Amino acid sequence: MKYDIHTDIKYGPLAIVEAGRLAKECTEPWWNQTLARVNDSVVRLGVFLGEFHWHKHDREDEYFHVLEGRLLMDLEGRPTVELSPGEGIVVPRGVVHRTRALERTVVLMVEPATVVATGD
Repeated sequence: MKYDIHTDIKYGPLAIVEAGRLAKECTEPWWNQTLARVNDSVVRLGVFLGEFHWHKHDREDEYFHVLEGRLLMDLEGRPTVELSPGEGIVVPRGVVHRTRALERTVVLMVEPATVVATGD
């Protein structure tokens, strides 16, 4: 699957972040845009349909928060976690994981700015 990942920071300090508009306008099946930087972390918006590859981050934790749809978080050696709108999960550094969405799903992610979206 092709991933459309944008690591440029779309909004600066004191700008109104239009995450809802960006999600509605997105037509890609797997899209990710960095919205803003907060201290040493970034906030990213993802629109997912399909599955990401298995990967891990050796030095960074990640937070996923579902806004729309359902997100499946596959965790190596553990049961899959299903997240509904309003729910989130922290994936600790070093945990092999992948995200899957059987329907169009919109997710906010918070992670250190050093994270490489495709894994280490």
